[in-house]
Amino acid sequence: MLYLGIDIGKNNHEAGIVDGEGKQRGKSLRFANDQQGFFSLTSFLEQKVGPGEELRVGMEATGHYWIPLYSFLHGKGFILHVINPIQSDSLRNFTIRGAKTDSIDCFLIAHTIRFGDFSETRLADEDVLTLRNLARFRESLKDSCANYKRQVVTVLDQVFPEYDALFSNMFGESSKAFLKTYGTPEQTMELDTKSLAALLRKASRGRHGTKKAEEIKALAGRSIGVPFCKDAFAFQLKILIEQIEFTEKQIGEIDKKLAQLLKKLNPVILSIPGVGPATGAVILGEIGDINRFDKPKKLVAFAGIDPTVMQSGNFSGSHNRFSKRGSPYLRRAIWLAAVVAARFDPVFKAFYEKKRGEGKAYGTAIGAVARKLAYTIFAILKTNKPYEVRLNPEA
Repeated sequence: MLYLGIDIGKNNHEAGIVDGEGKQRGKSLRFANDQQGFFSLTSFLEQKVGPGEELRVGMEATGHYWIPLYSFLHGKGFILHVINPIQSDSLRNFTIRGAKTDSIDCFLIAHTIRFGDFSETRLADEDVLTLRNLARFRESLKDSCANYKRQVVTVLDQVFPEYDALFSNMFGESSKAFLKTYGTPEQTMELDTKSLAALLRKASRGRHGTKKAEEIKALAGRSIGVPFCKDAFAFQLKILIEQIEFTEKQIGEIDKKLAQLLKKLNPVILSIPGVGPATGAVILGEIGDINRFDKPKKLVAFAGIDPTVMQSGNFSGSHNRFSKRGSPYLRRAIWLAAVVAARFDPVFKAFYEKKRGEGKAYGTAIGAVARKLAYTIFAILKTNKPYEVRLNPEA
């Protein structure tokens, strides 16, 4: 049996072979991450692998760079194993120098496959990959939208610092309509009350009108905002609000697509406390096939919500931190779901209050809820049965 280890990179990969006794078969091959490079790998294997010899291929799940090569080799009929980089890292720690180069790494990966003590990352089916990619893209759009909103606040702090007292939601429809059209105090004072009231009435569907218009004009008249560069500030606010509206529209379109995919793949995920369509899409997309986890604690570890305990002598810390290994997207989704579940689901609320009663800090208690929620997600996806509330104070 031969074992091919491939160290994955963005532009180039490195491949090396070891035999069943752990001896290297020649030097490693460095090849480009393109079609020509992939064919150079197959030529390399034709030279190194003799007739009748069986070959197993191992590579690390490094970002998304491994997927094209995986697809290529899978199409050629190779036996493939994709492992977590942490697993080859632990083998590196046993080497004398613990050195790291692409050449060394590819042989370490080959040895990891040879020893057989590893868990695999599988390439999900097309629907799950679509779900994962769209859910991650949605998160990036949300981050962009949040950044635009921070920039709006920064501008208003300079030009209209009193503004945050006018609307309960600075980025609600009424507020956005106003900021996009008359964002500075100077522009507001030049506008008659009737026109401003009409704008607000239309944007709020009748909730705001003359009274709110008079309130805005009164506050604008007393504003201590800077009077210079007002045209530049107004233009900046207009562009930022338009970017926010456009991004929010894109997120809405993605949400519709995610809802369709969830309904097709596994709607039972939505029965779990704190899990809505957006969060459910992240959880299902990141987990993929639940059967690759034989125990719930492995799912907890994959999400990186397993605790790292601070302990020394007789001291044991009560503010344990997450290991933060594994998928950051899954970790964030489970954490957000745990915050909701701790407030509104009777089982998780009782569990959260129990942890707080034990003297645990808020973050530590929510972390415990997140781990309990991960166990619930594991059970729900394994059995494909909806979540049911089962009160058990000792859980």
